[in-house]
Amino acid sequence: QVQLVESGGGLVQAGGSLRLSCAASGRTFSTYDMGWFRQAPGKEREFVIVSWSGGSTSYANSVKGRFTISRDNAKNTVYLQMNSLKPEDTAVYYCAARTRGRGRYVDESTYDYWGQGTQVTVSS
Repeated sequence: QVQLVESGGGLVQAGGSLRLSCAASGRTFSTYDMGWFRQAPGKEREFVIVSWSGGSTSYANSVKGRFTISRDNAKNTVYLQMNSLKPEDTAVYYCAARTRGRGRYVDESTYDYWGQGTQVTVSS
């Protein structure tokens, strides 16, 4: 069982930055692929970025050059640094864990555990 809790969401103006955190309870956190998804009003949840247990990252084209992911395995925490935010980044952001890194990483069904989400609102 893995519990994930996101924090750090809020309201920010376009062009600003925000840093989200996701605290996990897993005993083997360092072996998990840790990803971020987001869901805007009226839209499907979409993949944003993932930190592979092996140390590399993958990301959606919509956020490349603006978002970065990092993790502190000693603290069981993953971070999402969001820079140059745009109004279209407005969404509920979810932290997710893959304990078994199999399948398409952009597919939410391949992730085993999910946080409750944190709202990010980017104003024009």
